[in-house]
Amino acid sequence: MKSDYNNSHHESLAKQTKKILQKYGIRLNRNLGQNYLIDDFKRKKIIEFAKLSKNDIVLEIGPGIGTLTTELAKKTKKVVAIEQDKKIYDILKQRIEDESIENIELINEDAVKTDISNFVKCNKIVSNLPYQISSPITFKFLEFDFDLAILMYQKEFAERMIAKTGDKNYSRLSAMLYFKGDIEFLDNVSPESFIPRPKVDSSVIKLTPKNIDKNLLIEDNAESYSKTCKAIFQHKNKKVRNALIDSRHILGYKDKKELRNLIDSNFSLEPFLTNRVINTSPEEILELAILLKPIIK
Repeated sequence: MKSDYNNSHHESLAKQTKKILQKYGIRLNRNLGQNYLIDDFKRKKIIEFAKLSKNDIVLEIGPGIGTLTTELAKKTKKVVAIEQDKKIYDILKQRIEDESIENIELINEDAVKTDISNFVKCNKIVSNLPYQISSPITFKFLEFDFDLAILMYQKEFAERMIAKTGDKNYSRLSAMLYFKGDIEFLDNVSPESFIPRPKVDSSVIKLTPKNIDKNLLIEDNAESYSKTCKAIFQHKNKKVRNALIDSRHILGYKDKKELRNLIDSNFSLEPFLTNRVINTSPEEILELAILLKPIIK
């Protein structure tokens, strides 16, 4: 068995991947986000972005057959890899044994539901994320403190992550992440870099948690900020006043008139109400959310 894998180091990543898939009879499901990276140049870049050392413990979500995992293990103290698909998990477990790699902890669980204790022992995150869990897993990462994350997302999602106030991609996601992390675009990855080819382009992002002292979004205001963002960004091209009234159910109201009267009688809200949502900065949304807090049900 071992010789199979030793020889594979001289093969291209594409050939190596196809050989493993064939060997275990794996049919990848594009709809489940099972797109495996076969571009060795891009793999090297992703790993270089993480600036890894032998002191690092790295978290990887959705390791698949170990394309990143085995390379990460060579450069770090340990890799904690969480794979939900039992069949893929068993194959990666076998591969780790065949290659005698001892510093990979493999967990067969749903990363979105797994206990946060599986994350907190890690100081860096490097993942080609399953795209359908991009949003929940990103917010789960930001529940614990880490040095940096190098993450691959669908390009469209990444553009919403990094969008600034007034940009066409400025969204609830941009506003929700604003207080939690610094986001930097690093690289684009084309569909040709994967098998099977996804129908979308991908982007690599660097995510660094914001220092808690600089985080203006304190716990007391987090819920009203979240509800305000959810309400107004459903109508991001409307004025804030109309967006709030049109999304009244999110704020706990059925009666349009009741909410309208509450908003219009609160003069401290006036400066925010005539702005279009897309032109309202996260700081302004936070101020608005604090003022709305007494009337959010």
